[in-house]
Amino acid sequence: MAVTLTANAAERVRASLAKRGRGEGLRLGVRNSGCSGKAYVVEYADRIEPEDQVYESHGVKLIVDPKSLVFLDGTELDYTREGLNEGFKFSNPNVKNSCGCGESFNV
Repeated sequence: MAVTLTANAAERVRASLAKRGRGEGLRLGVRNSGCSGKAYVVEYADRIEPEDQVYESHGVKLIVDPKSLVFLDGTELDYTREGLNEGFKFSNPNVKNSCGCGESFNV
């Protein structure tokens, strides 16, 4: 399996990296947090570590560390706008439950 971006999310990441002026791609990860146990981490990646798994989707590199890949494998990341809110939305087939506010999940 892989980690992918929708075309809309890829365009958003490309524009953000261009505005930022540097970066290898988008780093996705998971950390322990929230009422359901895990939370997503999304940040710019300025370096790719030797142990990182790198996926390319619509011309954008997605960098995932090996510990997070177990939780993210098969995930598609979209960028959505709902009313006044906009941001990344994860479609993760590994999620069994998530909290009511949508900030954390468990597998």
